[in-house]
Amino acid sequence: MITKDQKKKIIEDIKDKLLKQKTILFFDYSGLKVTKFQDLRGQFREDGIECQVAKKSLIDLAFQKAKIDIVKVRELPGQVAIAFGYDDEIQPARILHKFSKENEELEIVGGVVEGVYLDKEGIIGLAMLPSKQELLGKLVGSISSPLSDLMNALEGNLRKLLFVLSNCKA
Repeated sequence: MITKDQKKKIIEDIKDKLLKQKTILFFDYSGLKVTKFQDLRGQFREDGIECQVAKKSLIDLAFQKAKIDIVKVRELPGQVAIAFGYDDEIQPARILHKFSKENEELEIVGGVVEGVYLDKEGIIGLAMLPSKQELLGKLVGSISSPLSDLMNALEGNLRKLLFVLSNCKA
């Protein structure tokens, strides 16, 4: 049995995490074995993502204290755990989606990204997006492509000019 002080501490802990997060993911872990859940936590930890399990009523109270009224956790199905992403908005969704494909017992329920609630399909869509590094690479490629084309065209004209000049001497 959890004491009132322990409940207050859990609520404050969740509230603090809510105030500094970029992404909140909700998932139903009810059929997941403890070892698998620990594996998921380990994957989250490697990327600086925190995972918390608490009663839905305590989570709702933490949301109220953090003044986030986007979602009512009590209305979400199953035993709900929360994943908090602080640095990258997409990486928590990517990890959770990959893990749910490998472990059918885990069910993505929804999440809040940048203050917007997304259902299961929205979170899966977010997980399918390319990473920030991939997008930056594409941007650099898009910017450098016209420059390299221009350089190739100028070099080609220079080669042709040299070819014509070398043939004029002969």
